[in-house]
Amino acid sequence: MSADRRPVGVVLAGGLARRMGGGDKALRLLRRRPMLEHVLDAIRPQVRAVALSANGDPGRFLQWGLPVLADPLPDHPGPLAGVLAGMRWARQRFAGAELLLSVPTDTPLLPPDLVARLMQVRAQTGAAIACAESGGQRHPVVALWPVALAETLAEALAAGVRSIEAFAAPHGVVGVSFAIDGDADPFLNVNDKSDLARAARLLG
Repeated sequence: MSADRRPVGVVLAGGLARRMGGGDKALRLLRRRPMLEHVLDAIRPQVRAVALSANGDPGRFLQWGLPVLADPLPDHPGPLAGVLAGMRWARQRFAGAELLLSVPTDTPLLPPDLVARLMQVRAQTGAAIACAESGGQRHPVVALWPVALAETLAEALAAGVRSIEAFAAPHGVVGVSFAIDGDADPFLNVNDKSDLARAARLLG
């Protein structure tokens, strides 16, 4: 895959780790490294550049040298706002950028062929949006988006749309299935301390 064909990536780090005692999930330690580092290790080889979608003081992410994109709407409207921020950044920063990869900050086991497979199936089917699936479950936050949908998404958010599925469906979505190896789901979502322990075991 040539460099100019790779999508731009955005890591969605807006959620609070309430079930793990609060704070930033991105900074929660997993095998002695912040969870964000595991996500970045997985996606950096697959994208042109990465930004972080997060609100609050961007200085807490200074060590990673990433652009930190605040929600373009008030009152924390959810992951779609982070996708919009990523789309606008991709369009402004990279001439000709066509696609944005979104991933959450609490999925540390992302597969190394994520982008390649999303792009392949999207091209084969002609769907506008491709999102990951595993074990019969769709993961709408792990998705490949056309940057050209930015203003349509802005209008939807302004109209009160908050569900990724509700926004994506009218534009055409294809699910791309990834295998689960034993209990190693590549899209394991770390929501609590038991998930954190499971991810640490699988990474080890």
